[in-house]
Amino acid sequence: MQLIDIGLNLSHDSFDRDRDAVWQRAREAGVTRAILTGASRAHNPKVLELARSRPGEWFATAGVHPHHAAEYTEECDAELRALHAQPEVVAVGECGLDYFRDFSPRPAQRRAFERQLQIAADLAAAGNPKPLFLHQRDAHADFLAILRDFEGRIGPAVVHCFTGSREELFDYLDRDWHIGITGWLCDERRGRHLRELVRSIPPHRLMVETDAPYLLPRTLIPPPKDRRNEPAFLPHIVAELARDRGEAIEVTAAATTATARAFFRLPG
Repeated sequence: MQLIDIGLNLSHDSFDRDRDAVWQRAREAGVTRAILTGASRAHNPKVLELARSRPGEWFATAGVHPHHAAEYTEECDAELRALHAQPEVVAVGECGLDYFRDFSPRPAQRRAFERQLQIAADLAAAGNPKPLFLHQRDAHADFLAILRDFEGRIGPAVVHCFTGSREELFDYLDRDWHIGITGWLCDERRGRHLRELVRSIPPHRLMVETDAPYLLPRTLIPPPKDRRNEPAFLPHIVAELARDRGEAIEVTAAATTATARAFFRLPG
């Protein structure tokens, strides 16, 4: 079984002490590649540096998460455009809207989101299309409205760490977007509704991710003492996902890996 973790925050400082060991454990568990999430001006260059350190295994995204939208300036836009000229950067984002925490003002979130969608549109127009790595929480209507303005000008998109409703899921699937499933599925308090919804996701639209070090699966026994999520726990998420979809874990693993490889245009 070979898996691709499409959402790994490996630049997080909790991995500074043992990053190589974390990846060794992941490889031993069957996770052979990872898309490292870039989500802020501070971390985007570090994510690119990490991706360059393991060519063919680690790849990068570059973007500004809505939590950091207030930092989106003209200089930030220029930095992102320079990053997207690098071959190791395979997606635009993490970008989107988050009205649950509102760490940045909503007008700033919308502006930052639109500017990053424009980067994706410009890359596509220049013959270098890159998919979108999207975040949405409690902002579905505005999220769709902004993306609607870019229809026909951007490439494929994945709504990463999907936790939403049936209506939201089918709104995304109707637009041929992809869905990223995390350990939220394993949370009996908040993720129970996902157990049924994941059956409706076509295999060529489904991908898996840990969002480590966040979202440690609550069904993991025993949990790590430090409560840190790791890419090595991705097979646990895939096993639960397969059970909920009513298919063998090998089927889920093969489908999500093939989908991720095609979506991010990974070599090999």
